[in-house]
Amino acid sequence: MNRRTFAQAFAASAITAAAGSPLRSAAQPPVHSPAPSSGSAPFPLSVMLWTVFNDLPFEQRLEKITEAGYTNVELVGEYAKWSPADFDRANAARKRLGISFDATAGLRHGLGNPADRDALLAGFKEALTPMQTLACPAMIVLSGNVVPGLSREAQHQSCIDGLKRAAAMVEGRQIDGKPVKLLLECIDPEENPKYFLTSAAEALEIVRAVNHPQVRFLYDLFHEQIAEGNLIEKLEKNIDYIDLLHIADVPGRHQPGTGEINFASVYRKLAELHYKGVVAMEFKPNGDPVAALRTAREEVLSSIRA
Repeated sequence: MNRRTFAQAFAASAITAAAGSPLRSAAQPPVHSPAPSSGSAPFPLSVMLWTVFNDLPFEQRLEKITEAGYTNVELVGEYAKWSPADFDRANAARKRLGISFDATAGLRHGLGNPADRDALLAGFKEALTPMQTLACPAMIVLSGNVVPGLSREAQHQSCIDGLKRAAAMVEGRQIDGKPVKLLLECIDPEENPKYFLTSAAEALEIVRAVNHPQVRFLYDLFHEQIAEGNLIEKLEKNIDYIDLLHIADVPGRHQPGTGEINFASVYRKLAELHYKGVVAMEFKPNGDPVAALRTAREEVLSSIRA
């Protein structure tokens, strides 16, 4: 599952393909060897699953994640075509491996088009069932593309109105002891020139206007570096509205250290600000994925200790 395709076309066909990924038998023993630990970060570290191990069955992908030293995973609707037995095997694997699913994406409609709102809300209502089954408490939501003939002001307001409606559906609801949350994400204009919400500043305006504790911002550093930059100041000014960060370097969406973003400074700032949300690796590794993920995790820890 490629999130670039997802952001451009809302993943109708891509989700179907990913959902068909076979699952291993729950009785099959793990084949991973745990990564050596050198401590833990002050915030949870996760991996966006679409970026790695796409040629493996779902359960083996989880094993590789734990081999790299992570216990959190994010999904992009891989479960869309699963049978009840598939869900049982996935849950058995995550429990055996000690993995939590901290967020998912996969809604096929965006917030920015008021004509799509009923379909968006219906899709979210439907998604709550697999989220509950997989103990996954957060849904990533997108604005969708610019709507021809609709003003930016109208699309901006549509995002606010849609998030308010979605938040009302899960008011006070919890999954796995955590509040169900909606995480609004931007996409940079180079990746999708048609996309409406390309600015973190505007996305944060929307989150503030919704003014609901279950509606938060997903701060994707890859997208924002391309779109507007000034990454750390946005952290300092908006940390109370951020629940998830996505990590990939610019250019190329590869691991930290391959491009222009100073991730060590970002990690230190997160620790300084007492950030408690999730930091998820969403990069396409150069070389061995397990080694790249291990190195990325160790760089978080070493940056904070420095």
